[in-house]
Amino acid sequence: MGANADATAAEIDQLGVRHIAPGLAQLAITLAESVDEGGNQTALANVGRELRTAMESLRKLAPPKVENDDVDQLLTQGVERRVRARRT
Repeated sequence: MGANADATAAEIDQLGVRHIAPGLAQLAITLAESVDEGGNQTALANVGRELRTAMESLRKLAPPKVENDDVDQLLTQGVERRVRARRT
């Protein structure tokens, strides 16, 4: 794979959508491989536009990331303190 195909596959894996929409994920990778192969400028522009559309669709399908906010951090710290207190 070329640079674009590798980057596209990495983003798809990071989004965690390969199992949600395997066909669309493979289409995006195939389009990225076409960009890596090169060709005339009109064809590359068309493939690039389709790749962008496919990736936008995959990003919309991605499950939301769960991030720890301040409340979660405080809760975790409280649990850790209770565990330490029980050990002593």
